[in-house]
Amino acid sequence: MDSDRIEYKRTGGRVELRMNKTCGFVEVLTPEIVRVCVPERDVARESWAVTQKLKNSCGFETELKEGALLIRTDALTIKISNGFKVDFYDTAFNALCLDYRGERKPFERYSLDGSAGAEGIGVEENKPFYPVVCLKKLFPDEHFYGLGLTAGWLDKRGCRYEMWNTDEPSPHVEKMKSLYESVPFVLSVRHNNAYGIFFDNTHKSYFDMGKENDRYFYFAADGGDLNYYFISGPRASDVLKRYTFLTGRTPLPPLWSLGYQQSRWSYAPQEKLLEIAGEFRKRRIPCDVLYLDIDYMEGYRDFTWDQCRFPNPEKTLAEIKSMGFRVVTIVDPGVKKDESYEVFREGMKKGYFLKDGSGNPYVNKVWPGAAVFPDFSRGEVRRWWGAQQSRLTEMGVDGIWNDMDEPAVFEGIIPDGIRFGGSPGLIHKEAHNIYGSLMAEASYKGMKQSSGKRPFVITRACYAGVQKYSAVWTGDNQSMWEHLRMSLPMLMNLGVSGIAFCGADVGGFQYDCTPELLARWMQAAFLSPLFRNHSCSGTRSQEPWAFGAETETICRKYIELRYRFIPFLYDLFHAQLESGKPVIRPLFMEFQNDENVYDINDEFMAGDSVLAAPVVEQGKRARCVYLPHGQWYDFWTNEKISGGKHVIKEAPIDICPLYIRAGSVIPVWPVMQYTGEKPAVQCGFLIYPGNARYEHYEDDGESFDYEKGIYNIKKITVTYPNADANTLKIEVHPEKSNFENGSRYDELMIAGIRPGRVAVNGCRVRFERKEGLVCFTVPKGAHEIIVSGNETPCEVKKFETR
Repeated sequence: MDSDRIEYKRTGGRVELRMNKTCGFVEVLTPEIVRVCVPERDVARESWAVTQKLKNSCGFETELKEGALLIRTDALTIKISNGFKVDFYDTAFNALCLDYRGERKPFERYSLDGSAGAEGIGVEENKPFYPVVCLKKLFPDEHFYGLGLTAGWLDKRGCRYEMWNTDEPSPHVEKMKSLYESVPFVLSVRHNNAYGIFFDNTHKSYFDMGKENDRYFYFAADGGDLNYYFISGPRASDVLKRYTFLTGRTPLPPLWSLGYQQSRWSYAPQEKLLEIAGEFRKRRIPCDVLYLDIDYMEGYRDFTWDQCRFPNPEKTLAEIKSMGFRVVTIVDPGVKKDESYEVFREGMKKGYFLKDGSGNPYVNKVWPGAAVFPDFSRGEVRRWWGAQQSRLTEMGVDGIWNDMDEPAVFEGIIPDGIRFGGSPGLIHKEAHNIYGSLMAEASYKGMKQSSGKRPFVITRACYAGVQKYSAVWTGDNQSMWEHLRMSLPMLMNLGVSGIAFCGADVGGFQYDCTPELLARWMQAAFLSPLFRNHSCSGTRSQEPWAFGAETETICRKYIELRYRFIPFLYDLFHAQLESGKPVIRPLFMEFQNDENVYDINDEFMAGDSVLAAPVVEQGKRARCVYLPHGQWYDFWTNEKISGGKHVIKEAPIDICPLYIRAGSVIPVWPVMQYTGEKPAVQCGFLIYPGNARYEHYEDDGESFDYEKGIYNIKKITVTYPNADANTLKIEVHPEKSNFENGSRYDELMIAGIRPGRVAVNGCRVRFERKEGLVCFTVPKGAHEIIVSGNETPCEVKKFETR
């Protein structure tokens, strides 16, 4: 047979190929999403991340031309050449992503006698071998983002990472290769183009983004299929929308989970928990959530209560709830090996635990001592585990915090050959990275089944697609300025990896925090989707009041600002249901063609409107901020600033530099001590002049009724009619009004104007100036509002707000 011959057969959206000894397929899922697979076995593995059934509904053409097979969609041309080389072009045949044809050749690392390696410096003499590997050409102007939870900076070009969920308690520094969460998705960004590669292989995998050689990058794995999805742009936001179409998007969270959350190992006994709750309310520091770490359990047995520390958990939690708090409890996967423990007995009887090579339950030590581990790869085990959550929720627990779910063990590491029953031949080597995600799925579905309300689950370990079930945090960080700095690119890259609901432990988990570090971390995190302060046993307490009056005042200021911004953050969660865009995002997501933003690590966008530039260096009282092109408003002074340049912002200890993009609408609430403390009678809208279109979303914040259409959408547009810079036209239009308990009045607060008159539906209304803003209130309904610098006589009307 001709060695260069390409044999292919088209079946639906799949093109099966045989060339030389390589068999595989290229599958067109949409015009912009193409799957490439060379199976290890006869049949490709099912995906643990892409759980929806995808049906090809787009047409495409195939053509053999000059020894290659061309597949053309409405967005892409895919060229498959001998050796199963796959290249991607746009419709004009501009190269997007090309397989690398040269030889793998690591950069030379020179050493006279090997002494550097003997000293542990890490001399790399040979290129590592991988059973599965794919090399891609590296373009000179290419930047890389995503890859789940990784240390280091925002742009991953020149870095190498390993996807293997790892409980790593040592300080997380830039050189760390693997951490708790593995998401093998990388986003490539260039000036006018972006694409993504999702390497859907759950084995230990590797991403070398030009560290080995700057001519190519590669992704590889220790086993399994060469199986990846190519996702085209051209905008980064297009890629994210399509990637989350594959792997899922974050459902609307319970509204209370967007409030401030306070945790520590541990708030036990119950008197300590009640004391902490009382301090928040006495000091008027808003807080919605308190956490219980492992010490609430009886002997670290899941779903139990220590009878000495919590003799009446139902009564205690009811008292906590009467103060406006929710309680989240930790749950670990290790089930204590104890015949008197009902969960262990039932799991053993039904054969629900992981097994060793002899078919016996695998045992290792974790917090309760000798323990066994549920086999979450099996649907019946996930359902069983999910049902156990009711042991906690029936007592009044509101959320589940999954920890140690890499899974982590105390004695050695889990052997590769430990058997899982979810698919034929599945062993730990292949299932390790999905363990945390499957546990999160079990927790989420179990809580949803028992309560009917939106579950709140937070997990430490995960794989791609976890966003459908759980929030994540960045694991056991430390009270170090380096970790504050690193938390920003970590969260931005998690967002780029499809995980919208994420956060880092404010103040750091391990070691002692300081007053300045806590103040600056609060400022850096108040816009994070997950806003949680957590600290370790044996370290200095770091509640907002723990460092004295000045730090307490600063913490209160930013926690209160968080509560004002909750409706804005909730709108962003609602928007990502359609767009897949993360709540907080790197600047390049909004300004892709501005090359100055590709490697900005210490600024981020909340939505497309708010730019935050936290101070992340000790002792600094000013910082340089890059403002992309356009007009911006300083949030604190309402000063209008032209972008496309760097500015110096004075930042005393109580100021986090914040800028609002001109043409933005920001919904805000009055300060509350917890979500739901006050009825949402009135919603405020901060308006920063410029042409704007905004949708504000309301629902009950706890049920799934929004899936039945029970919600409100209010559209707000801002324009300059007749190109008159002195006149602002604001239109408020209730597009959908199926939720009865929405706001009844809107307070409009406009920055940067000095009007002579404000007219609503042709009637002049009174306004007042507050903190540099022009403020007035209008009732629920459709309105046309004209804000003008002209003093035109007309009727004056005041709307009653009581």
